[in-house]
Amino acid sequence: MRALFVLCILLSFNLFAQDANLAVDYFKKGEYDKALHEYKKLYAQSPSNINYVNQIIASHQQLEQYDEAEAFLENLISRINYPALLVELGFNYQLKNDVEKANAYYTQALKQINERPSYVFAIARSFQSHSLLNEAVVAYEKAMQLNPDYNFNIQLAQLYGEQGHIEKMFNSYLNFAETNPISLSDIKRRINGFLGASGDDENNILLRKILLKKLQQEPNLLWNEMLSWLFIQQKDFKKAFIQEKAIFNRKPESLERIKELGRITTKENQNEIAKEIYNYIINTAQDLDTKLNAQYYLIQIETKESSKENYEEINKKYLALFEEFGTFSQTVDLQIAYAHFLAFYMDKTTEATKVLEKTLELPINRLQKAQVKLELGDILVLQEKFNQALIYYTQIQRNLKNSTISQEARFRVAKTSYYKGDFKWAESQLKILKSSTSQLIANDALDLKLLISDNKYEDSTQTALKLYAKADLLAFQNKTDQAISILNKILNEHKTEPIIAQTLFKQGQLFKQKGEINKAVANFEVLIENYRDGILADDTYFNLGRLYEDVLNQPEKAKSLYEQIIFNHADSIYFVDARKRYRALRGDDIN
Repeated sequence: MRALFVLCILLSFNLFAQDANLAVDYFKKGEYDKALHEYKKLYAQSPSNINYVNQIIASHQQLEQYDEAEAFLENLISRINYPALLVELGFNYQLKNDVEKANAYYTQALKQINERPSYVFAIARSFQSHSLLNEAVVAYEKAMQLNPDYNFNIQLAQLYGEQGHIEKMFNSYLNFAETNPISLSDIKRRINGFLGASGDDENNILLRKILLKKLQQEPNLLWNEMLSWLFIQQKDFKKAFIQEKAIFNRKPESLERIKELGRITTKENQNEIAKEIYNYIINTAQDLDTKLNAQYYLIQIETKESSKENYEEINKKYLALFEEFGTFSQTVDLQIAYAHFLAFYMDKTTEATKVLEKTLELPINRLQKAQVKLELGDILVLQEKFNQALIYYTQIQRNLKNSTISQEARFRVAKTSYYKGDFKWAESQLKILKSSTSQLIANDALDLKLLISDNKYEDSTQTALKLYAKADLLAFQNKTDQAISILNKILNEHKTEPIIAQTLFKQGQLFKQKGEINKAVANFEVLIENYRDGILADDTYFNLGRLYEDVLNQPEKAKSLYEQIIFNHADSIYFVDARKRYRALRGDDIN
């Protein structure tokens, strides 16, 4: 008997849920008379359900049955004390174009907050649901005045933003962040939607003024942090660095924020300010690891900026660092970097190998050993000693299974096999890496696999693919001119083969690397003209757009290229960046 009772209850509940879904479905489809019928049935069974009440009112209003809605509301108001219904009645009068009565009921609803501030939740929500933004703002502001424990800054900020009151919006977001530091990331995300890419943008200037004023009135580190964040968004890294130093001077426990700024400036190729940051860290840090890390990044930048004539100076700097800090486990990264410099820049592969072999004799951990062996393998590839390189890469895979560096080693195995023309083995390794936990490795693996699979069957001798692999190897060996020459051979002798698109793109990248911008542009434009439907289309649009924006100062051309990505390549990895750059170039009012 009890089981039968439970079964009946469950069946009744399921039927009730089905009726609710049917009502929702009718309303969505615009069949308001049917929706009204269903909601009335549901309301009869559950008269305290405010959602059913609101949907009955909305259905009447959609059917322009304003008098029926009014009668329903007045009946409810006479029976229950729920001030949000006054807003609904006022809105019903507004739909009847009786603005005077509408405002009277809105005022009456707001007065209820004076009697009980907690009414604000339902009242403000009702105002917002009907886009009555001014009234919603008044409701929240009134409640906060009456009860200081209430914090509606986040709601007010959203409303101010919709109203276009940007200064009030910024202040409300900042006030909320001040009392809720855990929400800072979310607040930054919300504010960022109203900022431009340049410090000259009106909203950027306004936010900076607000933060500076707050800093003068109350020296809170939060305002320094927000100023630093703002300057980073504008890529004004020098000003960001000033703020970060101010934060560190008042809270000198950690240099982590300044280290992060150094990483950002390095990634953005802002070398001068990056060097200034790393020198500051070197002079300020108390622990050796932080100093060595800064020295590592500093000498990488100096190497990148140097010409062959200055390589000996870089060499002396490395030796001076080892003289000062020694060659032990904490300087392994510097030792690897030095070996790379000797092999790839000074063409001293034997000396580089000796450096790394000595490093392997140190008491270092397994990960450090793997990093050393990875570099040893790369130096052997540089010398085209492929089989010996494969031994080192395979050792890493065996010793550190399923780690990121193991996956990197597997990718090196695939790339080395590709360089030596063993495309079948390379492809087998790349298939495994498609599901790599490292997105960067997975993307690189997919790109290389597509290159091989798209071109290996075109010619039984795989001549063009072998030439391309040779050019790729030469580029890896920093023999850029020779790589470009071989790519020219492919373009001239294999004009009808699908590898032409990849060849044009690769050669364009090498021209760009050499600073031969016009040649790079020519390659990318040929690609767009003849291969706009290919897999490299979005890569080409973005790379050419960056050249027009950053180097050639032709923003209109850059804008049209970014537009192609936005409208035709929504799944591209460049989509977000392209959209941001497009909006900045168009001079959008971001809010």
